Amino acid sequence: GVGSRWTQGAGVCKALHPFHRFAGKHRSFLEIHLAKNRAATSQHGGVIPHVITTSWMTDEAIRTVLDRTRNYGHHGPVHVSSGRSVGLRMVPMVRDLHFLWEETAQQVLDQQQQKMRESARSAIVNWAEQTGEGSDYTDNVAAQCVHPVGHWYEVPNLFRNGTLSQLLRDQPSLRYLMLHNIDTLGANVDPALFGLHIESGATLSYEVIPRRLEDRGGGLALVAGRPRLVEGLAMPDERIEFGLKYYNSMTTWIDIDALLEAFGLDRDSLNDASAVDTAVREMAARLPTYITLKEVKKRWGHAQEDVFPVAQFEKLWGDMTTLSDIDSRFIVTPMRRGQQLKEPSQLDGWNRDGGSAYVDALCKW
Repeated sequence: GVGSRWTQGAGVCKALHPFHRFAGKHRSFLEIHLAKNRAATSQHGGVIPHVITTSWMTDEAIRTVLDRTRNYGHHGPVHVSSGRSVGLRMVPMVRDLHFLWEETAQQVLDQQQQKMRESARSAIVNWAEQTGEGSDYTDNVAAQCVHPVGHWYEVPNLFRNGTLSQLLRDQPSLRYLMLHNIDTLGANVDPALFGLHIESGATLSYEVIPRRLEDRGGGLALVAGRPRLVEGLAMPDERIEFGLKYYNSMTTWIDIDALLEAFGLDRDSLNDASAVDTAVREMAARLPTYITLKEVKKRWGHAQEDVFPVAQFEKLWGDMTTLSDIDSRFIVTPMRRGQQLKEPSQLDGWNRDGGSAYVDALCKW
């Protein structure tokens, strides 16, 4: 994605932002991850193929920079996994708009400003009713009408675009993947955690960290006697989310063959596009779908623009833990390993508490 929180809506590729100085040079998120790969292979030997998942918003930019920098000087195999899923935004339901305006906390304005706000909201309700609640949102430029459909699709994209098949052809002995966010800078191929995952025999091992106040996005909970990750979007009250002790860092150790079996696939059937597409659709149908409201801009005239709320759907990777037939385990890891940098305002604290020094020690520049 483009890291909308990191750039405050600037729409640039977060992975390529040279945000911090290491070894005398400003480094991007992507360069830091490749430096960690370089350090791990240098210390332990072997080859660790590195895969970067992209969407239509970031694919061209990432490929261009990797080509220009020769993979930031990284000599191991680097693959770019292009997104294969895209959603079309919808005109929101009026009841969802009322819920947004009446149930969520917001500033109370003075009398005149409040009248203006209510007038604008009334106009938006009329727009939704006249356009058609729940209909496709197409009255804008294409980039404002489509949206990413959630990070659950990143692993299935490896199946659909041939990246996983290519990895297995290049290295038939490959049995495990480690999945993590671009902004989880402390995550590396730690031998102890890797061994723990192998020893457990789990299909998926999720890393969780102690929750801090700014961590939003769900966490580890006991549901009907079974531990699983619960997304913040699934909770009826945000206070429940803050009651959870452990936050989902999203870093996941994956047993490739066990996951393929859960999808009804194997290494050979990865080459059958029809079978893969069917397997992905069937698995997606078993998982919850979240509807969220986003604001989009519609520009007109001379530098004039309107802002409309639109609805979009997402499926999230943590919900794989809801499936009882998939063996999911959870590993509590230190904060520095799972901390995510979502906003530039976190950088000062990250430097002061030793987070940047910790990441630097994991890298080989």
